[in-house]
Amino acid sequence: MLTRRSLLAALAAWPLAAFGQGAKPARIGWLWIGEPARAEWILGPLRQGLRELGYVEGQHYVLETRMAEGKVERLPALGAELAQLKVDLIVASGAQAVAAARQSTKTIPVVMATGGTNPVASGFVSSLARPGGNTTGVSNMASDFSGKLIELLAAVRPGLSSVAVLVNPANAGLRADLKSIQAAAAESGIKAIAFEAGSAPDIERAFAAMTKEKAQALIVAVDGLFIHQRAQIAELAIQHRLPAVSGNREFAEAGGLMSYGLNFQDGFRRSASFVDKILKGAKPGELPVEQPTKFEFLVNRKTAGLLKVSVPQAIFLRADGVID
Repeated sequence: MLTRRSLLAALAAWPLAAFGQGAKPARIGWLWIGEPARAEWILGPLRQGLRELGYVEGQHYVLETRMAEGKVERLPALGAELAQLKVDLIVASGAQAVAAARQSTKTIPVVMATGGTNPVASGFVSSLARPGGNTTGVSNMASDFSGKLIELLAAVRPGLSSVAVLVNPANAGLRADLKSIQAAAAESGIKAIAFEAGSAPDIERAFAAMTKEKAQALIVAVDGLFIHQRAQIAELAIQHRLPAVSGNREFAEAGGLMSYGLNFQDGFRRSASFVDKILKGAKPGELPVEQPTKFEFLVNRKTAGLLKVSVPQAIFLRADGVID
C-alpha cells in the first residue's frame, strides 16, 4: 500500500526517476544581457539550485544559453532563437531579457531569475500572487529602501541638496522606483533629478548633464544595462566626484562607492524551484512570484579615498562587506 510519506518521497525524486527511464533531458533556455565571462555568476547559483532538487546537468537537463554581450538590441533575436528551438522553458535574467523572452513566445513558460523591480508595472505579470500568462519567477521587488539610499548618500556628503538618479527609459519598472526615490529625497529636503541612459554613449552624456545640473551624489537604478556597464559608471562617478550607490553589489565591486540591495545570487538559485515545478507540470501563471529575502550592503573604501569623502565609521560597521 502506498503511504502518503512514500508518495511524497516519490514525487520529490521525480526528476531522477523520470529521466532514468529513458526520457530526454529537458531543454532549458537561458537569456541574459551580459557577456560569457560573467555567465557563471548567474549560472552557478542556478545550477546549484537544480542540483539541490536532484537534477544532474546533461542527464536531466541541458542548457541552451544566449547572451547579448551588453547589446540590448540583440535580446529579441536571441529570445526568438530559443523559441525556435522549442525549449521547455526560458530562464531570463533582468527586465530587458524577460521582456525579450515574453516577446518571443506566448506559450513557452518564462521564469524570471530576477525580473525587474516591478514585474507588475512592467507588464510581465498580472499580480504577484497570480501572475497569469506564461511568466513567473523571482522579482527584484522588495520593501522600498529609497530612504536608505538617500540616507547613505547624505551621510557621506553632508549638506546634500541634489541627487542624480540614473535610469534606463526602456525599463518601465524603474518609473515607480524613480517616484519613490524622489519622494524619499523630498522628505529630506533633497532634490532628486532623473537622467536617462539607454546605451553606453548615453551614460557618458548623462554624466555630463549631471555636472551641468550640479548634482552632488548619484543613485544608479538596478538595470541590466547598468550592471553590464558598471565599470564605466563607477569610473565616471569618480571622475565627476559623485559619491554613488546602487542596489547591485557588482557596482561596488567595480569601483562604485556603495551598494545596498538584494542578494541577486540567492534569487538566481531560487529560480531553480520554478524550473522544477514547471517541468513537473505546474502552470507558470498559477505560481506566485517570489520577492527578495536576502539583502546586503557593501562599501568600497578605496573609492572613498579617490573621491576624498569621509565615510562615517558607523557605516563601515553596518556593512556586510568592505572593499579595500
